[in-house]
Amino acid sequence: MRIVLVGPPGAGKGTQAAFLAKNLAIPHISTGDLFRANISQGTELGLKAKGYMDRGELVPDEVTIGMAKDRMEQADAANGFLLDGFPRNVAQAEALDVALKADDMQLDAVLDLEVPEDEVVKRIAGRRICRNDSSHVFHVTYNAPKTEGVCDVCGGELYQRADDSEETVRTRLEVYHTQTEPIIDYYRAQNLVVTISALGKVDEVTARAMDALKK
Repeated sequence: MRIVLVGPPGAGKGTQAAFLAKNLAIPHISTGDLFRANISQGTELGLKAKGYMDRGELVPDEVTIGMAKDRMEQADAANGFLLDGFPRNVAQAEALDVALKADDMQLDAVLDLEVPEDEVVKRIAGRRICRNDSSHVFHVTYNAPKTEGVCDVCGGELYQRADDSEETVRTRLEVYHTQTEPIIDYYRAQNLVVTISALGKVDEVTARAMDALKK
């Protein structure tokens, strides 16, 4: 299957992408991984992207699309892939269609993870990270530490990242609504969109997604 995963920040896209890719035996292709791989390998596209990023500028669509196209043409993606974080806007969605058509391919589904806005804010703004080890993550509501502000694992100080503040989360949501959400209508016109609720336990959401994709 060739799938695009969409949803607001805090919808659990990365977590679901990993489980779905494993269940479907297809590679999980995330924009972040694409950028890191191309930059670390010093590819032509990676060097271009790094130049823009170092200047604090947005990486142009054609560079991102080039990276995605290269990745989708690798052997492990022959039977499909799951795109996470790309396309981010309608222009990228249109370019992806052109790139796939050139290789005589098309998307099978666009999985839309739906989460109420207040829940997104609650999920992200409640997150607390350990200063000693960023893999130690807690949540004031869903996974509270035994002692407030102290990591259960190593005793380090827990803090809220600047980009996890409620104000920043609402700004990120606004960007999502204006830039990324329109791709759902774009793909809906192609009868590709499958919308599921991303509320509940991780395995429940994965099961819901698998059922929806099978249909």
